[in-house]
Amino acid sequence: MSSQFDAELNEVRARLLEMGGKVELMIADSVKSLVERDSALAERTICTDAGINQMEIEIDRKCLHILARRQPAARDLRFVALALKIVTDLERIGDQCVSIARHAIELNREPQLKPYIDLPRMADAAGNAVREALDAFVRGDAATAVRVCREDRIVDELNEQLQRELLTFMMEDTATVERAMRITAISKFLERVADHATNIAEMVVFMVDGKDIRHSIA
Repeated sequence: MSSQFDAELNEVRARLLEMGGKVELMIADSVKSLVERDSALAERTICTDAGINQMEIEIDRKCLHILARRQPAARDLRFVALALKIVTDLERIGDQCVSIARHAIELNREPQLKPYIDLPRMADAAGNAVREALDAFVRGDAATAVRVCREDRIVDELNEQLQRELLTFMMEDTATVERAMRITAISKFLERVADHATNIAEMVVFMVDGKDIRHSIA
């Protein structure tokens, strides 16, 4: 019975990592579709979201099965409860990527407003945060989770810098407003992706150390 229970927990871990890998690829591809003006890639990214939604349902179902049948206690209970929350954050990251891809399709129909430098950097940082937060969850690594929370400011700073630059574009030429607003939206979507990664990391710290570090990372 114990080995079967361990196998079920390992299946949840594996499925979460698989879902996280797919979401990480969505982050990269959604921004790549903009940078390379590849609307076909943007469409494929949008279609990927259906699979992410299905994975959320399947992992939720597995976790609820474990809770009902195994009645886990202590650390195992915290693990399953956290998995239920993480899968929601991953699904919402997928939604943010869909929104980025949709804006990319619209922007690709217009002349490029500016070189896309900050957005790929934001996407890389956000994708790395998602990967490291999930790795911290699987390993029970609170130190890595805390680092993910601290590094969230990198994405925040890039977002603020880009918002200021786009505001200047709009003030100097009203013809740029629509394109600038779409880029602004993409930047905010990436900031939210990083916020979801931070949510996961904060929950990992709670699972491992029993500490609620929300709003306390400097």
